[in-house]
Amino acid sequence: MEITDFNRPELNIYAKLSEVQLLHYYEPAEGIFIAESPKVIGRALDAGYEPISLLMETKHVEGEGAGVIARCGGVPVYTASFEVLSRLTGFPLTRGVLCAMRRRSLTSAASLCAGARRVAVLDRVMNPTNVGAIFRSAAALQMDGVLLTPGCSDPLYRRAARVSMGTVFQVPWTFFDEDEDWLATLRGLGFKTAAMALSEDSVSMDDPGLAEEEKLAVILGTEGDGLASETIAGCDYTVKIPMRDGVDSLNVAAASAVAFWELGKRGRK
Repeated sequence: MEITDFNRPELNIYAKLSEVQLLHYYEPAEGIFIAESPKVIGRALDAGYEPISLLMETKHVEGEGAGVIARCGGVPVYTASFEVLSRLTGFPLTRGVLCAMRRRSLTSAASLCAGARRVAVLDRVMNPTNVGAIFRSAAALQMDGVLLTPGCSDPLYRRAARVSMGTVFQVPWTFFDEDEDWLATLRGLGFKTAAMALSEDSVSMDDPGLAEEEKLAVILGTEGDGLASETIAGCDYTVKIPMRDGVDSLNVAAASAVAFWELGKRGRK
């Protein structure tokens, strides 16, 4: 249906509510997230997420959005021109299609790690663009799952899911509990932990001991500050990516791709 009234309550989820408000939309039940672009929406549908409604440029109803509409089982479809949608949402739609979807309850870390050999752990990675890029690397380089500490940006935030190209719906992930000693949890699940950090007592990424670990968790820290010293001290290994003189670090998303490729080799055998 063509949008003529910006104040329609059905549009609030697209125009007036923040990501955090959407997260708690049905509290205490699971909330809502917004998926952007046909590819991302399609991967969410493939993963079994339930659509609530669609918002798209009018031209996409019989174009890029047609396949999405067909898969969404008769949910409401709100349409408008690019200019109207930009005014409504406050940002230009990259691919002209948004879908509001219901979240699902998260599994426990123990359930996610059952059978896993290589997992990534994100500790307070707060930028959704970096979270999305890390998920894309995790999917491409065959990490078995991603675990996040409570300070991280949510993988289902619109920008994170879009940057990931929808791989947040392909790679198993969950958050550790708020008060959980997550390093202890990983140890209890049989994982050795490798902290990615700038430290002089680090081991090489091609260290034979790392390569032989049956179960390894690759720990990546927040932008700028990296991992806390106590976290590094609590890990089994500290690993540093070799750098050219004068360059001290990579962006955490770039570092993740290097780390997943090298440290995930045993998991790909």
